[in-house]
Amino acid sequence: MAAEGELLKSQSVEQYKAEIERLAKELSETTHEKIQAAEYGLVVLEEKQSLKQQYDELESAYETVRHELEQLKEGTVHNSDLMETDMRVQRNIWRNF
Repeated sequence: MAAEGELLKSQSVEQYKAEIERLAKELSETTHEKIQAAEYGLVVLEEKQSLKQQYDELESAYETVRHELEQLKEGTVHNSDLMETDMRVQRNIWRNF
C-alpha cells in the first residue's frame, strides 16, 4: 500500500513537471510572437511616417504648381519661370517614386 502511494505521488510529480514544461514552452512562444508583432508594428509605423512625408512633399509641390498656374492665368509668370517650375515639379514627382 505504501509503495502504491509513492507511485501515485511520483506520477503526480511527473505530471506537474510535464505541465510546467508545457506552460513554460507556451509562454516562451507567446512572448516571442508578442515581440515579433511589436517589431512588425514598428515597421508599419515607420512606413506610415515615410508615406506621410512623401504625401506632404507632393502636396506642397501641388500647391506651388497650383499657385504658379493661377499666376500664369493672370499673366504674371514669364515663360522661363514656368519652364523652371515644370522641371522642379517633374524632379519632385520622380524623386518620390
